[in-house]
Amino acid sequence: MAKIFYPELSYRITGVLYKTHNELGRYCSEKQYADSIENNFKKLKIDYEREMIIPIGFEGEFKGRNKVDFLVGGKIIIEIKAKKIITKEDYFQTRRYLSILNKKLAILVNFRSIYLSPKRILNPNSNE
Repeated sequence: MAKIFYPELSYRITGVLYKTHNELGRYCSEKQYADSIENNFKKLKIDYEREMIIPIGFEGEFKGRNKVDFLVGGKIIIEIKAKKIITKEDYFQTRRYLSILNKKLAILVNFRSIYLSPKRILNPNSNE
């Protein structure tokens, strides 16, 4: 059986994501979903950082250009989308965030889907 990283925190995050999807439906903006998620994190006393700026990944990159939607408990990245489909670019963006921040786990979630299906993305190179 595969190892699940941060099972308790992951379970709590997933609960918040499903609650948000059930309350807001499929047709809100990413900001509205993020506001709802933040409100639920506060209610549940879940430690998080919102829109954390990613350190510059290469020379010439603009500071503040890339932001993680949420870093929860200092461990799990949450990347929110509200679009027809998640693309490989969305996946690569999330992988890049995992790599730069040296985190083991990210959850990529698309709220536009009829059925919410958060994607767990692992960073095998993390030494966290």
